[in-house]
Amino acid sequence: MSEYFIGLMSGTSLDGVDGVIADFSAHAPALVLASASMPFEASFKQELLALNSPGENELHRAALAANQLAETYAQVIERLLANASASGIRRQDIVAIGAHGQTVRHRPQEFGVGYTLQLNNPALLAERTGIDVVADFRTADVAAGGQGAPLVPAFHAAVWGNRSHTRAVLNIGGISNITLLHAGGAVQGFDCGPGNALMDHWCQRHTGQAYDDAGAWAATGEVHAPLLAQWLSSPYFSRLPPKSTGRDLFNPTWLDQQLHGFGALPPVDVQASLTALTAQACAEDLRRYLPGATELLVCGGGALNTELMRQIGLALPGVQVSSTQAHGLPPLQVEATAFAWLAQAFVHNKPGNLVAVTGAKDPRVLGALYKAPRRHD
Repeated sequence: MSEYFIGLMSGTSLDGVDGVIADFSAHAPALVLASASMPFEASFKQELLALNSPGENELHRAALAANQLAETYAQVIERLLANASASGIRRQDIVAIGAHGQTVRHRPQEFGVGYTLQLNNPALLAERTGIDVVADFRTADVAAGGQGAPLVPAFHAAVWGNRSHTRAVLNIGGISNITLLHAGGAVQGFDCGPGNALMDHWCQRHTGQAYDDAGAWAATGEVHAPLLAQWLSSPYFSRLPPKSTGRDLFNPTWLDQQLHGFGALPPVDVQASLTALTAQACAEDLRRYLPGATELLVCGGGALNTELMRQIGLALPGVQVSSTQAHGLPPLQVEATAFAWLAQAFVHNKPGNLVAVTGAKDPRVLGALYKAPRRHD
């Protein structure tokens, strides 16, 4: 019997919201029936970015941003329902919405039991849509001693795990994370480091464009080997998993500090070097932790960066590097579908975390339920 769930994702790239309606049944881990996206307005993106750092009146501003995010989520859901109406899917057919929220702090190892903070107003979203909402997916894992991230490896394993051979799944959003699918069924996963966040920031600063489309600007520059080596010597890259990171570490302040002494470099060479940083960090993690892998599936916005994909391929000779598009899910739908899957796991009282990935002491059912006041057409 089909089960329809909505998944929503707004990630560390801060570019907007991706949403899907997914069908989960005994026949397949996920079948996407409809998708929709909505970019953030520039002013809202800037406010979310600002809220990643301490600032004046930030509790009030964070509450208002959470409300605005919930309203944006609701608009995406209306688009999803409109897109799915031709298939006969109605609002009352949706079991629940999986709404991740917008991460503005991620410090799971700070002060003993750390914390992770996602802006969201799931009660408002349930009110606006008339659909139950599952949210707050990370905190139960953190409370159990885990990193609270990444959570998508469990979904990657369900969709692309293959006991007959090894493969890996690389998600490149603002931060990059990798899932290692071992032959025999074992799963590992962790954050590799920066994904698109630093590249997007540098491109915006020097070209006025929100991102380097297809990596075309970076492709005209030259990688500066000493700068790249300095970046890769940062402690995070040598830290053993389980590990996770975010804009708390890899942010413009970090980048400016790292560029001290390299001020004479042309901006385009810095962009080329940032692209190489993402490619090299991800490739090194695959070589180190899954040396027998022959296949790498790439999702997230980074899969659309032609230059980044080229560099990853060059760094991994003998590994077939391809977009998840060729494996049943477009790269910009993977994370949204993962949170639909996590909402389904919550509804069925199934754990959503993998202990080997997050470091939690035990599996945990992830999320909290916000009941809709009523179902309506």
